[in-house]
Amino acid sequence: MRRRTRVDPRVVVVTGASAGVGRATAIEFARRGSKVALLARGVRGLEAAARDVEAAGGTALAIPTDVGDYDQVEAAAARVEAELGPIDVWVNNAFSAVFAPFTKISMDEFRRTTEVTYLGYVYGTKAALDRMVPRDRGTLVHIGSALSYRGIPLQSAYCGAKHAIQGFHESLRCELLHDDSNIRTTMVQLPAVNTPQFDWVLNKLPEHPQPVPPIFQPEVIARQVVYAADHPQRREYVVGGSAVATIFGNRVAAGVLDRYLGFTGYKSQQTGEPARPDQPSNLWEPADGEDGHDFGAHGSFDASASSSSAQARLTRTGLSPLLVNLGAAVGAGAKMVAADPKAFMKALLARPA
Repeated sequence: MRRRTRVDPRVVVVTGASAGVGRATAIEFARRGSKVALLARGVRGLEAAARDVEAAGGTALAIPTDVGDYDQVEAAAARVEAELGPIDVWVNNAFSAVFAPFTKISMDEFRRTTEVTYLGYVYGTKAALDRMVPRDRGTLVHIGSALSYRGIPLQSAYCGAKHAIQGFHESLRCELLHDDSNIRTTMVQLPAVNTPQFDWVLNKLPEHPQPVPPIFQPEVIARQVVYAADHPQRREYVVGGSAVATIFGNRVAAGVLDRYLGFTGYKSQQTGEPARPDQPSNLWEPADGEDGHDFGAHGSFDASASSSSAQARLTRTGLSPLLVNLGAAVGAGAKMVAADPKAFMKALLARPA
């Protein structure tokens, strides 16, 4: 474990804290001495995350919570304030997903994904603001994605929820500005990340799912989330040149991206290995429940995941985010074209549908 770099006794709530980005973020806050409330459904993952937080120098409070149930979220917030103190930072991170063409997703599955991935953020924000508004202080950090701006095939439920979060965040930010509130809200837009979701997502594809390269380790994201909590005046942070290029490309050439992803999006999200018939699914029940195991922060792609991002690091140095992101977008866009030039040219020259 890295040594704590500063003393930060704030009370922080992280949803989806049992694994992946949530787990890494909780540990990153703990390294500063924060009191971290861990919200998730999986008992084994929560217990292990609490041990990690304590080992990193923080104070842990694990609260089994289904963020798709507002009453559970509200009860968790009340317990946090009773046991740890007033909430200073609330990080909305929990999500679920289905890997499948839209026509293969049942409406119950789509609804459940939306309840967790979108309404979970709404419920967490409401529980936090009910406590922050009377004090006129606090910070909300929403974990988003490049897919908050750019939908891709095989993830319609997840992309729809992330787009909804983006709109919700912008609306809320405007209201806080209108009220001249000292509460801040910001959003961190993610690239592909090596998390356990690909080992427990509901998968209806013929092959095992994977994040679209380039892939980053969850600690890269965690560092940016903590920085965003410290500097929430910026409306959003984008992590990784690939995420910047995706968002920028969608603004200037959305139709080309539609066609490019139509040509490449199925293959790039599958490993080539047959899907495992015994793969767990956490859509309805936690994969790391009482009889499950601890998945940890990392997924199955350590060998191909990067542990750093020059773009993310530079955005924390005081350099102009516009210049940093513009350079990152150009570089990442060039790599995308070089990865499959035939598909790119086909998308560029194809007649719009």
